[in-house]
Amino acid sequence: MRRKLAKAGLSGLLVTHLADLRYLSGFTGSSAALAVTRRAARLFTDGRYKAQAAEEVKGAQVEIVSGSTAVAAVEWLAAQPGAETAGFDPAWTSVADLARLKAALPARLRRGFLSPLAAPLVEPLRLVKDDEELALMSQAALIGCRLFEQMLGFIRPGLREVEVAAELEHQARLEGAEGMSFETIVASGVRSALPHGRATSTPLPRRGFLTLDFGIILGGYCSDMTRTVYLGKPRAKERAAYEAVLAAQEAGVEAVRAGASCGDVDEAARGVLRKAGLAEAFSHSTGHGVGLEIHESPRIGAGQKTRLKAGMVVTIEPGVYLSGEFGIRIEDMVAVTPNGGQVLTPAPKALIEL
Repeated sequence: MRRKLAKAGLSGLLVTHLADLRYLSGFTGSSAALAVTRRAARLFTDGRYKAQAAEEVKGAQVEIVSGSTAVAAVEWLAAQPGAETAGFDPAWTSVADLARLKAALPARLRRGFLSPLAAPLVEPLRLVKDDEELALMSQAALIGCRLFEQMLGFIRPGLREVEVAAELEHQARLEGAEGMSFETIVASGVRSALPHGRATSTPLPRRGFLTLDFGIILGGYCSDMTRTVYLGKPRAKERAAYEAVLAAQEAGVEAVRAGASCGDVDEAARGVLRKAGLAEAFSHSTGHGVGLEIHESPRIGAGQKTRLKAGMVVTIEPGVYLSGEFGIRIEDMVAVTPNGGQVLTPAPKALIEL
């Protein structure tokens, strides 16, 4: 990151986004700011995290403050020898925050010291995972697969969607999850046509699709997977739609490799649904990056020019949503390799009838 800092012509960098801060320093608390120059780094947090920061933070000195951590970080940056400009990420700094930071500076520095980054410096470093990160994400993904297998023995008509979500999340904790990557999606029957149909008190039907979209956090890293099963005996239209989504998902996975453009991967999946006459029922991008955050770059979407690199982890999750009827989504996490993609979520994808 310091090499990027020098290339950008900046004296220092203010980091306030917690995922970036954790990536650079190891700190996992909920309140901190990190100030980095080309020779030094200091993490500012409050008294609640004194012991935790001392244990976790690597590569930076820790300073406990009673006021704003970001203000303290900016004041420290401005006091460093040769300090001329410090970058900040405008995606994570509000107008009000920026006004407070400038007000804390000496009058001579208020106009030009803080400089918005033209492009993020930390996030691009996070996109390519090292072996340790990949091992954690693979472990998290395999826990997700085990949870899905457990849920197959739990699901039955009449259970409420919230009961399914609660059981899944309870089992996740027993498996060692630090938490869920996002609010668990359990959508059944006509509600399966809602791409983000969070669990409700709706009872599971005797006949219809059930979509489970969930992920866990392990060592700070997220997993993400979706499987859609059928309660009862599917009709011909439902079975055909499922097979089309499965073919699209497998085509998307097959297209993942280092050097492939995100738009081409999206088209590999979307094209299958287009041929099946279901393209208009596919209402979102094919996938996204995963890591310390559940949604990271790159976006696997139509027209996206970003090229995949070995070490990235992305989701491939095409779906079909027919309002008032049913919906289907199948999602895997895939690690990009030089020669293809390694599926990290090898749970069964053939249509399961319960």
